[in-house]
Amino acid sequence: MNLKKVHHIAIIGSDYCKSKDFYVNKLGFSVIRENYRPERDDYKIDLRLDDMELELFIMKNHPKRLSPEAYGLRHLAFAVKSVDETVKQLNDLGIETEPVRLDDYTHKKMTFFKDPDGLPLEIHE
Repeated sequence: MNLKKVHHIAIIGSDYCKSKDFYVNKLGFSVIRENYRPERDDYKIDLRLDDMELELFIMKNHPKRLSPEAYGLRHLAFAVKSVDETVKQLNDLGIETEPVRLDDYTHKKMTFFKDPDGLPLEIHE
């Protein structure tokens, strides 16, 4: 097995403007490329933040996520230098966060917030 790292993470969003604004203007990802796929009537936006890539698919009429506890991806976690500073920045942008707490195992600060479609996102020191 020759796995090196996660190449990208794919996220499905429902609203082009809200999702692109959230990931680019609020979280700071840059657009690598953006394509409309007429055969699927959707958009695929490739995003980068440092050495991390996200594929953001904007699709209409897909089923809503029933629960973060369902099988599959539970949440996406971002490493940050300071959870407290990042929470303030998120809140200043109008993004609600859960109360900051300590991870039971690492004893580092962490908390959650959600993207426009309710996908849980974590920040962790």
